[in-house]
Amino acid sequence: MTTWAGRTAAEISAAVREKRVTPREVVAEHLARIERLDGRVGAFRTVRAEAALAEADAVAARGDFAELPLAGVPVAVKDNLAVRGESRRIGSAATPDTPAPRDHVTVARLRAAGAVVVGLTNVPELCVFGTTDGVLGIARNPWDPTRSAGGSSGGSAAAVAAGMVPIALGNDGMGSLRIPAANCGLVTIKPGQGVVPTGDGDSTWFGMSENGPLATTVEDARLMFSVLAGTEPGPVSAPGVLRVAVSLRSPLAGVTISRPYAAAARDAAGLLMRAGHQVRRADPPYPLSLAMTSLAHWTAGTAADARPLDPRLLTRRTRVHARLGRPFLRTVSSGASREQLRRRLEPFFTEHDVLLTPALARRSPKAGPWHERGWLSNVLANTNYSPLTPAWNLTGWPALSVPCGTLPSGAPCAVQLVGLPGTESRLLDLAGQLEERNPWQRTAPMD
Repeated sequence: MTTWAGRTAAEISAAVREKRVTPREVVAEHLARIERLDGRVGAFRTVRAEAALAEADAVAARGDFAELPLAGVPVAVKDNLAVRGESRRIGSAATPDTPAPRDHVTVARLRAAGAVVVGLTNVPELCVFGTTDGVLGIARNPWDPTRSAGGSSGGSAAAVAAGMVPIALGNDGMGSLRIPAANCGLVTIKPGQGVVPTGDGDSTWFGMSENGPLATTVEDARLMFSVLAGTEPGPVSAPGVLRVAVSLRSPLAGVTISRPYAAAARDAAGLLMRAGHQVRRADPPYPLSLAMTSLAHWTAGTAADARPLDPRLLTRRTRVHARLGRPFLRTVSSGASREQLRRRLEPFFTEHDVLLTPALARRSPKAGPWHERGWLSNVLANTNYSPLTPAWNLTGWPALSVPCGTLPSGAPCAVQLVGLPGTESRLLDLAGQLEERNPWQRTAPMD
């Protein structure tokens, strides 16, 4: 009997279109895998078993599979994006447990493409931190369950890495796609500003947060990205000879890059050099003020999100984060510091087409109830392991995480690719070259 759990989204949709399998069979098999594994992983806040099977039948009844690029593909959705008929809790006891009246625009696009939403995934409260834990659940890395899956799209990443779904939807305000993707051995792309819709009235942390895919292959990431962006996938192509800058320097003073992540970036640089690209060491001119700019935007985004909620129902780390952000709301909303950062970094990208960095500085913190710890310990843990992602939310430029190498524990390692606005396809093409020359195991050995 053919097994569909663990297959790619591209393989599943092709099989459904060719009528080799029905959407119900695919979804039922993934639901069974969720039931078997999620007690160890903690990826899902809620699983829509009956509703997902009904949706699978509705996809089958449409009969226009040729027009459905994600026909019958199970997908998980991060629990800060509205799914019609389900509550949107954002990892918090302070949010209302009431069904959403309509889908978020990205969820609607996935469903229109034939995908079936099987559940909503765990996030840290208000999606603030880089570890996914809180009153509604703890998401663990399927490759190393002693470690956090990362955050804030940690539940979505864990679900894909465990083979419970082939693709998942998340978003990235300071690294919230790239951090868990790097931890869990996945491909993701944070699009540039305006490429994928954010939705009316939804929090975007003053335009820094972007919605994007989590996948086990570049092909699946490209396919899901095209659906989210409302474009055709486009042909896979060699990106030509690119000028690639390799930087092993942390953008934040005082934070160092651990040996495995530095080695991953060097290995990726070698692979790209052998692919014919012009690769050289070069560090972007990160300003010393970047740490303060990042903290101001990070806390101000939380302050804006927490404003309509009862603070007594928020965890202490979230309350402190929001309180510290209130004085920054006016200056952050002006966008002046972000524009200043763009002007400082743009000349670097006239000399280089792509920036290659480690995706993280070190492996994720231990899995556990970080929401019960103090604010400072959370901020230090987050900053020390993920200093390389926030700058590209501040600029609004596309950035991609792709697996490369392994940690001493055997868990995946990863690198980050960054480009100017409009280079999403180029970054995906470059990631495809890395995948071709250095393929990775797609899902964690959970069985």
